[in-house]
Amino acid sequence: MLFHLNYLLVIPKILLKPRDSVCFFLFHTRYGKLVVDRPKSHFFEHPFACVQLSIFYSSSLSRNPSFNSDSVPESHVVDKDYFGDNNDGYHKFNQMGTQDSSDLSLFGSDNGEFDKSEKCDFDIFAEEVEEGEDGSDSDDNFMVLDSFDKYRVNREEIRRVVLEEDEFRHPLVREVCRLIELRSAWSPKLEGELRNLLRSLKPRQICAVLRSQADERVALQFFYWADRQWRYRHDPIVYYMMLEILSKTKLCQGAKRVLRLMARRGIECRPEAFSYLMVAYSRAGKLRNAMYVLSMMQKAAVAPNLLICNTAIHVLVVGNKLAKALRFLERMQLAGITPNVLTYNCLIKGYCDLHRIKDAIKLIDEMPLKGCSPDKVSYYTVMGYLCKEKRIKEVRDLMEKMVNDSNLFHDQVTYNTLIHMLSKHGHGDEALEFLKEAEKGGFRVDKVGYSAVVHSFCKEGRIEEAKELVNQMSQMGCIPDVVTYTAVVNGFCRVGELDQAKKMLQQMYHHGCKPNTVSYTAFLNGLCHNGKSLEAREMINTSEEEWWTPNAITYSVVMHGLRREGKLSEACDVVREMIKKGFFPTPVEINLLIQSLCREGKMDGAKKFMQECLNKGCAVNVVNFTSLIRGFCQKCDLEEALSLLDDMYLCKKDPDTVTYTTIIDALSKNGRVEEATELMMKMLSKGLVPTVVTYRTVIHRYCQVGRVEDLLKLLEKMLSKQKCRTAYNQVIENLCSFGYLEEAGKILGKVLRTASKADASTCHVLMESYLNKGIPLLAYKVACRMFNRNLIPDLKLCKKVSERLILEGKSEEADTLMLRFVERGHIQPKSEEHLQR
Repeated sequence: MLFHLNYLLVIPKILLKPRDSVCFFLFHTRYGKLVVDRPKSHFFEHPFACVQLSIFYSSSLSRNPSFNSDSVPESHVVDKDYFGDNNDGYHKFNQMGTQDSSDLSLFGSDNGEFDKSEKCDFDIFAEEVEEGEDGSDSDDNFMVLDSFDKYRVNREEIRRVVLEEDEFRHPLVREVCRLIELRSAWSPKLEGELRNLLRSLKPRQICAVLRSQADERVALQFFYWADRQWRYRHDPIVYYMMLEILSKTKLCQGAKRVLRLMARRGIECRPEAFSYLMVAYSRAGKLRNAMYVLSMMQKAAVAPNLLICNTAIHVLVVGNKLAKALRFLERMQLAGITPNVLTYNCLIKGYCDLHRIKDAIKLIDEMPLKGCSPDKVSYYTVMGYLCKEKRIKEVRDLMEKMVNDSNLFHDQVTYNTLIHMLSKHGHGDEALEFLKEAEKGGFRVDKVGYSAVVHSFCKEGRIEEAKELVNQMSQMGCIPDVVTYTAVVNGFCRVGELDQAKKMLQQMYHHGCKPNTVSYTAFLNGLCHNGKSLEAREMINTSEEEWWTPNAITYSVVMHGLRREGKLSEACDVVREMIKKGFFPTPVEINLLIQSLCREGKMDGAKKFMQECLNKGCAVNVVNFTSLIRGFCQKCDLEEALSLLDDMYLCKKDPDTVTYTTIIDALSKNGRVEEATELMMKMLSKGLVPTVVTYRTVIHRYCQVGRVEDLLKLLEKMLSKQKCRTAYNQVIENLCSFGYLEEAGKILGKVLRTASKADASTCHVLMESYLNKGIPLLAYKVACRMFNRNLIPDLKLCKKVSERLILEGKSEEADTLMLRFVERGHIQPKSEEHLQR
């Protein structure tokens, strides 16, 4: 200990001479401490230590030139591992896929921040774009193109990792994947095994583990966990693989954190890394955030290339911002980035999405003049939209244009593309016409093309024509495969001919084609839709005898069939067997079963079923809890509903506004208004925003019991969180329906502030209520207040008020009311006779 203290006293003196001290220190992390070792010759094998040393020196010197040796900056104390070497962290890996990393910095402070050097600004990845309308036409993000070096070689630089099949089958990779699948029953022993395996894996094998995960969230959490292990650091290709995986999902926040982690680790962020983040934002529907990635590139001093420009144009096209994409094209050309055929193909797709087929064809004609000839994809894109609209003549004209203008000859791919496009959109006859034309032209259409036409006929219920086409395939030497036969089986099931479908399954064996899981699943789906779910269930039990294995879709089909027939216990048994086989039901499927059990009044069974799914690691979400809570509320078992609300926090499934609204409605309905108010205040304190349903529920229940003052206080707090223009309108109308007219009249002024049509409707409701109660004078006063706010009340209703006033001897008020209509021209002069009398 004394040895380390002496070194700490020497540190400030040595740091004042950086050239002499560069090779003196070796900083490395262990157990969350800063360790200083003796000089070592292999210091430069750890370049990241050099980077952190320079950051440490520059930041400390800039903050305090004298640098007091008695205080070591806390921002440079290394955070502990995410799990550490003790046994207290294994439960965190158990939550893979549900937890995010909050602080990814290696040298981070307690609040998640870190010191910045002058050369690298990591916080650019932490900035968020204010959410708003994504339709902003601002071109501020295009300024990144100004940083492009026109003299640089204009090429696409793509860092992609192509994995071989052997790498997925490697024993280490398979063992790591097996341990990850056991995360629901995680233990310190299993974590230790995984940690030892991690250090034996090569970077490409780590990539194979990430790619092998069916749930990208699990892959991301494993990535975070591995990064925090001692004596292990991800290779750069692992970061790019993780970004590539996330770019195919909506997990844009995870992609942003990976990019930020790359910057903190000193790994080069190339344009393709930003491209992956941009695509992830686009998939999540956040167009503004996606385009802001360009500004992030500019702040990170990363020059754009053709890849990032093509990605930006693709994102704009997908977001239906074609005009902005065209402006971006002009800016990138001015910056010296030459577009290629991929750029123009994106724009062609944008024109087609907007049904501007002529503009798309015009762009194809202009491409050679711009030094970029169109390829077959350019034509196929337009053909796809023409096939969708069954514009066959224009398709043929475009085929001729391919040959004459672009010297692109028709081949088997061209015909296969047309056959699949037409079959997909239900134009089987036209697809068959092209199929025969291809065969006459000497092209051999494979069984995939035939299967597409067969499937199209089956979808339309033309089973006999589909069978005839299958026979023609055999005669022409194109042997049908399992996909073709499965399409016919599915077609028979669609029209209810289950016997014919079963015979087709048997004939498949005679033709040397063994039915697979998809074939049997299609048949089981037909059984379930025809009320024979128990027979389908029995077929699953005998699947081993038939040499086929049910999958998740198979179990889901049978479960839904049993649920529709009201056989809920059997449906739950199917789900249990499904989980035992390693297949997990989706939250939607779980919710459907919970709702069905609640409708049958089997609340205990519904709760037990959801608890089993939760214990087995199924993706139980807030909606599932809310459905169960609603079931208990409908049974007036509010204590159980409130208990489930507490359980949600224990399970880290934070309730949403719908959950709170459901319980608040039930409490108010049963007279427990104080508890409902307390729960509403708790909901608002958690930052949850009330919805229209929340307002309607609260207003209805509070008006029902006449708690107007409490309601108005609660509405003020609710309106501070989320505006609702008709809130007070609903209050008055509900008070009128429950007979609290005096209270309704007191808050009429809050409604007349805006003087809208909705306010006029509310005033009419109040006037009718006064008339029904025999108080026409108050109805008259409401009408006068409407006139004062430049609102014209209903003439027929006011005539009723006038007649009732005359019967009560209040002729002056009646004449005054009608005179207000005459002054505004709503009554003809001849209608003034009764006023003159």
